[in-house]
Amino acid sequence: MARNEQFFVGLDLGSTKTCALVCQPKEGGKLQVAGFGVAESKGWRKSVIVNLDLTVVALKKAVEAAESAAGVSIASAYVGVAGSHIKGVTSRGAVSVARGSDGTGTVTEEDIVKVLQAARGITLPPDREIVYLEPQDYVLDSHEGIRNPVGMSGARLEANVHLITGSSTALRNVVTAANLVGIKVLDTVYEPFAAAAACLTPDERELGVALVDIGGGSTDVIVYAEGSVRHTASIPVGGEHFTNDIAVGLRTTIPEAERVKRSWAERELANMPGGVLEVPGMGERPARVVSYEVLDEIIQPRTLELLELIHDELERCGPIRQLGAGVILVGGGAKQGGLLHLAEQNLGAPVRLGRCAGLEKMGEELPEPEYATLVGLVVYANRRRLLRDAKVTGFMTKLWRALFGKSAA
Repeated sequence: MARNEQFFVGLDLGSTKTCALVCQPKEGGKLQVAGFGVAESKGWRKSVIVNLDLTVVALKKAVEAAESAAGVSIASAYVGVAGSHIKGVTSRGAVSVARGSDGTGTVTEEDIVKVLQAARGITLPPDREIVYLEPQDYVLDSHEGIRNPVGMSGARLEANVHLITGSSTALRNVVTAANLVGIKVLDTVYEPFAAAAACLTPDERELGVALVDIGGGSTDVIVYAEGSVRHTASIPVGGEHFTNDIAVGLRTTIPEAERVKRSWAERELANMPGGVLEVPGMGERPARVVSYEVLDEIIQPRTLELLELIHDELERCGPIRQLGAGVILVGGGAKQGGLLHLAEQNLGAPVRLGRCAGLEKMGEELPEPEYATLVGLVVYANRRRLLRDAKVTGFMTKLWRALFGKSAA
């Protein structure tokens, strides 16, 4: 197989599925899907690797399927990270603007790099590191809300930023899993940020929007307003909790409970009310026939619990009614039966399923909300390439390092 230097690769290692996507750059800055692979995840608990060997086996299966479809050998990739170990915090940095011969100071690109590096310099516990930095706005001599201060006159420049940090151990284990499959990790990307790259428009980010990524082990939230990230959070409730509730309520196995959950979700999305399904029993117990109404009674309490936790997180960054573009659901749990209707009722905002865009030849599967992170990873990688290619001087390299650290050269 050929090497993949001319391709972008995204790896989404999740609690329920592991995915690999290979895309080829085309003219005009576009990307085209070349290969896609998915495998059932093993070795995860609550969005954290607990068995490295099983995680590597699942990743290897997904990578081999993507390599076979694309006809290339994957050597490097962008990898998504999420889970309850991820924390968001707001920080501010400040620098003095150098004065010219006329006694006035003019903000330069170098000042932007310095102030972002200053904002990045917070004290973290030894077991945590910065995953991502998002500039929110700038303050120039007490004038707030400035988007781009370059060229403006002033003496003191401040930057408000949102920092996303994660457990060093959890992040290293994800990188190690990829390395053991022979893949170099070019960058670890916060999964809701990647999903936003695939599902949100600039207008939605400007108006105010919350993207809620319901994964297997956790639900991750990212809120945009005025074009930048304003809040991030991880809720320790995900699709696995719904599956466990079904298994206990129907006295069946976890794999059967997962099958029942998906069947119910498909029926819900197809607007097919009523109906029954057969559920195998455990051990010597006979199979049972249950109605979807019974299933709804089992799941609804957990759904309401999750929606209450989401509501509380969204309220922490301001009233939900200020989210002009509403709430967008992505992730494998976004299609949970009954979720959309209950979310509209309980969140007090318009709610819709996220659909992925930005790639050519996506087929019918990749646009679905469960692949938002995977698609977003290669969209993010492509944007980074375009930004790097557009640089005229070393400024963009310095800026990228200020945003994402030394590894982002």
